[in-house]
Amino acid sequence: MPELSTILAFCAATVALLLIPGPAVIYILNRSIGDGRKVGLAAVGGLEVGDAIQVLFASLGLSAVLAASATLFNIVKWAGVAYLVYTGIRTLMRVPVALDGDQAAVSTKQAFRQGIIVNALNPKTALFFLSIFPQFIDTASDHAQLQSLFLGAIFVVLATLFNGSYSLMASGLRHLLLRGRTLPFIQRYVSGSLFVGLGLLAATAGRTK
Repeated sequence: MPELSTILAFCAATVALLLIPGPAVIYILNRSIGDGRKVGLAAVGGLEVGDAIQVLFASLGLSAVLAASATLFNIVKWAGVAYLVYTGIRTLMRVPVALDGDQAAVSTKQAFRQGIIVNALNPKTALFFLSIFPQFIDTASDHAQLQSLFLGAIFVVLATLFNGSYSLMASGLRHLLLRGRTLPFIQRYVSGSLFVGLGLLAATAGRTK
């Protein structure tokens, strides 16, 4: 187990990362405002599975392998890009329907699945685990991998608290937006554009040198 000073320093670095708006926060706000609290929290659950995948990759050294191998990196990257852009285009082409306060444009399963993809490919999080995360691990220790998993678990817990809070606050605005034509616009055009934008962002991501 890492020393207390290391844990506190890691928590500070994690909080600093979570306070910087990125693809995950944008996705949470979009789903929570556009589709309500239940779907928003499902999206948070998917995002944290994506975070857990990044933690597992970092602990097993797979992040470094992906960063070093152009072929593997490109397979993962372009598969994710294709999914995000496809989802965005399909959302943009969807015909708006009459809405009520309890209706969502996507199901909780869809939001959960999309969340996994968004955070598993989140370049901000990937950069954190490739460049900052290793600085908190004692590589000379026989339990370096356990240290990685322990700190990674802390990261996921903190991310869940922050992202869950974002979702709860944003979903509280949904009924206010139902009074006008803002919500259909968000569900179709903002959501669709967001996914296409995330796909393009993922497409520009390069391997860490």
